[in-house]
Amino acid sequence: MQVYVWLLLPMALLLPPGAWSGEIIGGRDAGCPFGPYMAFLKIQHGKNISRCGGFLVSEDFVLTATHCNGDKITVSLGAHNLKSKREQRRQVIPVRLRIPHPRHNKKTRNNDIMLLQLEKKVELNRCVSPIRLPPAHQRVHPGAKCSVAGWGRTSPRFKLFADKLQKADVVVMPDATCTYENYNSSTMLCAGDPDEGKNPFEGDSGGPLVCRRMAQGIVSYGSADGTPPAVYTRVSIFIPWIEKMMKKL
Repeated sequence: MQVYVWLLLPMALLLPPGAWSGEIIGGRDAGCPFGPYMAFLKIQHGKNISRCGGFLVSEDFVLTATHCNGDKITVSLGAHNLKSKREQRRQVIPVRLRIPHPRHNKKTRNNDIMLLQLEKKVELNRCVSPIRLPPAHQRVHPGAKCSVAGWGRTSPRFKLFADKLQKADVVVMPDATCTYENYNSSTMLCAGDPDEGKNPFEGDSGGPLVCRRMAQGIVSYGSADGTPPAVYTRVSIFIPWIEKMMKKL
């Protein structure tokens, strides 16, 4: 199987030929007012480091994609400009426990969801607060307007990652629009109008698809050139599992 070796090493282990894993193409600078739930994940794999997105769902839990797993993960919350040393609102917290979904399938990319327990509770404020999760098994219908954000690459031409949090508005598409092999409409969600060209890309994996202020999806995978649509893990299907794990811990 051909593999595209980029900085996002976790996804490189999963992708079929010509696929990416998670940047915001056509996005705009988000700033602190947007996405106080947004999490930046620094992932270590031995001596290598990669990045992913994630989102805060309680004072000490973050949701992301299973393929964003690694040997060690550090979460940054309240971040906007990753290179800025003056963001006093930023909270950097190591992950205590990584909980990938037990039925995650690397080949089909099914059940691409992981819960991260932080070493300590975050300090909630204007720039750091959890996002609501949808009711169990709620469906998001085609045409719904949503948004996606992250610090991934902003162009398939250049392998440069965004320093500032980027946001793009995307629309939920019919399942038939996602013609990727192994696309599963029961656990996955298709979003991104090909005519609009807005899409997550490499480095944004694990970030949320936000619809009506709820995290309905998790950036999972898409095309190698960043062309919409992209595939998201359907969060509502996993609500019972999420609640069970959080309660258990």
